[in-house]
Amino acid sequence: MKICIFGAASEHIDDIYKTETEKLGYELAKLNHELVFGAGASGVMGATARGFTRGGGRITGVIPDFFRDEGIEPIYHKCDDIIYTSTMAERKATMEDKADAFIIAPGGVGTFEEFFEVITLKQLGRHNKPVVIFDINEYYADLERFMRLSYERKFISFEINALYDVTRTVESTVELIQKHAVKETQ
Repeated sequence: MKICIFGAASEHIDDIYKTETEKLGYELAKLNHELVFGAGASGVMGATARGFTRGGGRITGVIPDFFRDEGIEPIYHKCDDIIYTSTMAERKATMEDKADAFIIAPGGVGTFEEFFEVITLKQLGRHNKPVVIFDINEYYADLERFMRLSYERKFISFEINALYDVTRTVESTVELIQKHAVKETQ
């Protein structure tokens, strides 16, 4: 499967997030999954890509031209393919189109936006791809509570948790992705 992993680009985060996502990338690559990601060399993005590289996995990076031109963030240069886009919206759409599944690792505003985009598209029936929140160190615990509260107060008219799964370990994340990969081949 081609797995899009969204996550932080910041190098200033605690090492646990980078360590766990690098392990995740390595384990997924060993199982012949491919990475589709934002092409960043730092933070969670860089760690995930390094794990995929170490595991021998294929990597497609997608990044807007202005990131390269303005030096906004270092690019992971060991990608097998790098796709340059004109805008952030085009970047996101390209990753969404290329992916068979999404993993939401800890991240900031951009990651939140990517998560809500894929969940909204799934709710609207634009895709039925697996969405997994990789909740390292209970990073997304308050988001989970907020989503339940939104449902309970009727701002969301469906069981939001039916649209995504939450995992807390590399092993459970890989196991869940493998289950979806098996379903896809049947």
